[in-house]
Amino acid sequence: MDVYEAVTSRRSVRGFKDKPVAREILERVLSAAAWSPSGSNIQPWNTYVMTGASLAELKTSAIERVAHGDPWDKRQYEMYPAALKPPYGERRSAFGKERYGALGIAREDWEARQRAAIANWNCFGAPAALFCYIDRDLGPPQWADVGMYLQTVMLLLRAEGLHSCPQMAWSQVRETVAEALSPPDGLILFCGMSIGYEDPAVSFARTGRAPLAETVTFVDE
Repeated sequence: MDVYEAVTSRRSVRGFKDKPVAREILERVLSAAAWSPSGSNIQPWNTYVMTGASLAELKTSAIERVAHGDPWDKRQYEMYPAALKPPYGERRSAFGKERYGALGIAREDWEARQRAAIANWNCFGAPAALFCYIDRDLGPPQWADVGMYLQTVMLLLRAEGLHSCPQMAWSQVRETVAEALSPPDGLILFCGMSIGYEDPAVSFARTGRAPLAETVTFVDE
């Protein structure tokens, strides 16, 4: 698989087979991803990978917590601004319509939307998950470095025939994750990432992208 194919075939998959992901594949991907760029090579990512019984226990704990209606953990960063100005708010709304439309869930069907959301904490059935932390003392440039690292991980997973789904939703149950991982003090959970082999039986809508002219300006004169 070449780089272009990896980029264009990558998407947030929300339905995985229970087929295990070999440890050597995950090690190969993460070893290569370590070459991702970061300012002054400080490599601000702190990554944990869970599989097997430990991941199953975390899934159960998180799902039970959400199903019982426990309050979310206090956010350590702002996931989205309170008011998304155009065109960002419109893009987010379009994503929601496409996502739930593919599942046959009406906008007003709150219970069905909640059931679909809970699938996040089951990792959509994936047998492996990655949790990425960043030191709370680092700034926006280092958060950007973490984003480049995660993108590199996802593209390398595609090269291995795997799919993924990055999930900021895990930050809302960060204390439950911390109970399982015991990260050092001072680290913030940015996101989780479900990893595995796609289940083709799960329906999905491939979200579109803005036209090039809407996001890119060429200056050649």
